[in-house]
Amino acid sequence: MTHGTVMEALAGMPGASIQYHPAFIDAASSQQLFQQLSHELQWNQGSIQLFGKRHLIPRLEAWHGDPGTNYSYSGTELSPHCWTPSLERIRHQLGEFRSDLQFNAVLGNLYRGGEDAMGWHSDDEPELGPEPVIASLSFGSARDFCLKHRSRKDLDTIRIRLEAGSLLIMEGKTQHNWVHSIPRRRGRNAPGDRINLTFRTIRSDQASDRPRAVSAPEKSTGAST
Repeated sequence: MTHGTVMEALAGMPGASIQYHPAFIDAASSQQLFQQLSHELQWNQGSIQLFGKRHLIPRLEAWHGDPGTNYSYSGTELSPHCWTPSLERIRHQLGEFRSDLQFNAVLGNLYRGGEDAMGWHSDDEPELGPEPVIASLSFGSARDFCLKHRSRKDLDTIRIRLEAGSLLIMEGKTQHNWVHSIPRRRGRNAPGDRINLTFRTIRSDQASDRPRAVSAPEKSTGAST
């Protein structure tokens, strides 16, 4: 694997700390990892609790990590499967790239074409701590990654095209001030399958019983809200 150039501190994003490495993993390794991750991870279609009802999420997901790194969001509790060889390899590579990128869990999302999507949300669950570091890697088809400020309507929505082999790092106050999504893409130019890995650190000392915000389910057109 190779490390590409870095785009530091994306413009127009006050209160966020984001770096984008468009070619963190070379093309050949990225394609190989896509195939390995497709077979190694424990994929399933989860659901979220909304207004007392369960709704299937529009993608497959897999939660892997150290023992005890349980993760909860939107009425769903995930218990970790063990690390696979490919996940261990990527985790080690992240630590070599930046010594403070030490993670104990990873959430995988498998988007089965352009109909699969992710609604607006932030990764702000209490077990991630007050200023979580999220390292997001993409494999397979490129998808648009959209960000918008929680309260400042004067700021434009930011759109980043996450290419295969790219690494996006979000840290600092990003999750407190911004939300993000992966919108649906239909039509002749709809993307193919994509795997996204978001490495994170579960901090059991930060877990609490406070209520978590729940987003509305994905709508039939465009991204959810």
